[in-house]
Amino acid sequence: MPRRPRRHFLTLSATTLGGLLFYTLDRKATRVHAQARSIRVPLRFFTEEEALTIAAAAARIFPSDESGPGADEAGVVIYIDRQLASAYGRDYYRYTQPPFEAGVPEQGWQGKETPRELYRAGLAVLGRLHLLTPAEQDERLKQIELTPFFALLRTHTVEGMFSDPMHGGNHDLIGWQLLGFPGPRMNYFEDVDRHYGQPFRLKPASLVQILGRPVRPGEDIEP
Repeated sequence: MPRRPRRHFLTLSATTLGGLLFYTLDRKATRVHAQARSIRVPLRFFTEEEALTIAAAAARIFPSDESGPGADEAGVVIYIDRQLASAYGRDYYRYTQPPFEAGVPEQGWQGKETPRELYRAGLAVLGRLHLLTPAEQDERLKQIELTPFFALLRTHTVEGMFSDPMHGGNHDLIGWQLLGFPGPRMNYFEDVDRHYGQPFRLKPASLVQILGRPVRPGEDIEP
């Protein structure tokens, strides 16, 4: 019988990913952690070592600072892993026949490599980035910042921060809380005429929370 491929997991500390994030009206963030524990997230595309490398790179692109949490806390690497494992990762939705021409920046990547291939090449250059100091990580990323891989990684980092959490990132709605985005609400009838003279910031809610039922993300649907 053929051997099944070994399944990889990314082990995350609950102090990094988990607990509850609260934002006050003056945009000050406070995180309340659950009891110390580890969360094992199954990986669909990366090995654990690769996931740690990409997580470290994303954390330098969108770091945590005094304004709030960053890519690590939002689980950006989980978002990227799911996208690359999907039909998007193998370029199912993009026309990939030659000739390959250099387009304008607004057209995005125009080369023949798939997102998966770009990441594999980028990972070979980054090496074990997560074992380096932050300064060394920045230096290595500067060496590739003009490459298609870095452009794609940066795009995916931003997407993972601010997409609906059903796609794997934006954990605890961290990204939406940073922006003050209330989520994909259909209307605001219940809040009209209720907050005169009072500071009001609607609590963000995901599509699943708003609809009150499970929603299957596009990356889980195989064409």
